[in-house]
Amino acid sequence: MTTPHFQQLIDWLELEAEAEKQQALRDFQRRSPSAAEAAGGTLTNLVIRDEDAGLGGRILLTLGKRNQTLSLPWTRLGPGSPVILSEEGTRTEGWRGIVSRIQRDSIQVAFSQWPESESERPSFRLDRSSDEVSRQRQRQGLEKAAAASGSRLAELRDVLLGFRPPIFRGSDSPQPLSRFVNESQLEAVRFALSADDIAILHGPPGTGKTTTVVELIRQITKRGERVLAVAPSNIAVDNLFERLLAAGEKAIRLGHPARVLPELREHTLDQLVENDSEVKVARKLVREAHSLRDHAARFTRAKPERGARQAMRQEAKLMLADARKIEEMVIARLLDGAHIICATVTGLDRSLIGDRRFDWCIIDEANQTTEAAAWGPLQYADRLVLAGDHKQLPPTILSTQAAAQGFSISLPERLLNQLGAGISRQLTTQYRMNRAIMQFPSDELYDGSLQADALVENHLLQDLPGVAANELTATPVTFIDTAGANYEEESEPEGDSPLNPLEAELVVKKLEALLATGLPPAAIAVIAPYSAQVRLLRQLIPHSEVEVDSVDGFQGREKEAVIVSLVRSNRETEIGFLADIRRMNVALTRARRKLIVIGDSATIVAHTFYRRMVDYFEAIGAYHSVWEESDE
Repeated sequence: MTTPHFQQLIDWLELEAEAEKQQALRDFQRRSPSAAEAAGGTLTNLVIRDEDAGLGGRILLTLGKRNQTLSLPWTRLGPGSPVILSEEGTRTEGWRGIVSRIQRDSIQVAFSQWPESESERPSFRLDRSSDEVSRQRQRQGLEKAAAASGSRLAELRDVLLGFRPPIFRGSDSPQPLSRFVNESQLEAVRFALSADDIAILHGPPGTGKTTTVVELIRQITKRGERVLAVAPSNIAVDNLFERLLAAGEKAIRLGHPARVLPELREHTLDQLVENDSEVKVARKLVREAHSLRDHAARFTRAKPERGARQAMRQEAKLMLADARKIEEMVIARLLDGAHIICATVTGLDRSLIGDRRFDWCIIDEANQTTEAAAWGPLQYADRLVLAGDHKQLPPTILSTQAAAQGFSISLPERLLNQLGAGISRQLTTQYRMNRAIMQFPSDELYDGSLQADALVENHLLQDLPGVAANELTATPVTFIDTAGANYEEESEPEGDSPLNPLEAELVVKKLEALLATGLPPAAIAVIAPYSAQVRLLRQLIPHSEVEVDSVDGFQGREKEAVIVSLVRSNRETEIGFLADIRRMNVALTRARRKLIVIGDSATIVAHTFYRRMVDYFEAIGAYHSVWEESDE
């Protein structure tokens, strides 16, 4: 190892692996099926409702509750989640798969083999599993970076570890390729293009970070250079990939097709290979080879000539080798012809990428991935751009020990702390929120630097067609204080998460009031920081179009109206992980025209951030006591 830094990252990676293993063990063995399901990593009492063929010979199974009238409960499982399907009541090890789609009453999983049941009417259990391939790739990336010598990777490593300063050179002032790019975004693009080593694009909520990243990539490809564009989640990759395709860029998406949005799958490497005319010839060779091997193995009455069976087997082997060569040539041609390769940070297969080099590696949502994961794609590129917002949620870490030691600190956050703001450019014009929604997060976390664009600074719900004008729709922010009304939180039975039933009922009341104004359900989101409250709200809210999710799950999203349930209400003024104000930054910045926050001020103002938040709500006339709600 060049420094202890990489060994530390590997140690944290191992701690996280052990934490994932222990959580899976608790979910699978120590908790009842209902409690495991309530924890969000398991679905129980499932049956196979439909089956279909997927790309690359994969099997797609759609599973739902045996009682078809039941919806799936709240779950952390989503497209791209690695899972294990096991038959309930048996000791089978189960079958590994990848979630490809989830709906309110069903979940589709892609398998490489058919799950063989032991009973006539089997019921199944689906558990989230660890992604060992991803972990191994992270470790390999760290080891390669640590051992690098006399290479571009070694030079970049020395910059990122602070052994030598990053270099910036004068850059041309490119003309914007999109008419939607503002001056702040174009300045960030110019700054990134001037970097010899590393640049950070800091995009606070609503400031058009993805628009800026797409513009940067387009400027790079216009210069004839190649880009490796990655992000920590499949959704984030798909969002960037979709925008690049819409802009006319020639990009290819790597990764398991089940982890890619259906409308984008035709642009994945798997699908492009399958559709190639040469590969269709290769598939025919494979079928003929299998037929030849079957014929060689088949018993016949007539004794075959000496060496005939061996000759058939050898011919089949040669045909399979020819088929593999054809497929490899097609893959190489496609990858060599692409200006942009898109994948998750841990989705890069060395056997696929080979020795290909990229002029740039751009990591979008870089604050949401661990530093251990970020080193993997860096080995293929000459320069690095990190785009994200370290003032929003960090990577999700299960190991409390690893998190306490620093594993939750992302690469851009560490670099800003060590190298200073000189390696970064922040976007300042936001296009999402009414100014009153934006102002408190701007003052608290971004030194008051955010400016609302004229198109959004005063927009309200009552401006939308079909929405009635009243106090709710004519104001951008409402805070309802439940202090003194006995809205105390409760502990979830068999769970680890608090919930607040009375607060949940008030959330439903405000939701119905919004719907009564004519606001469509799909324009509203309800979010809470605790999974138990999310599950309770999903049970109470009958409108399927209203999105109900955790704060973590809603990062990167937006709605016209958002109701936030803070949950915590106790005499000890304990607020748990609400103390991480980045979580509240996300919660407060999802709404475009209307933000409703419900919470107990007597509990939360023990933290200075929340005291200032409540003071701000009072200052703009948004403060209301729950007793006012009771009088209605």
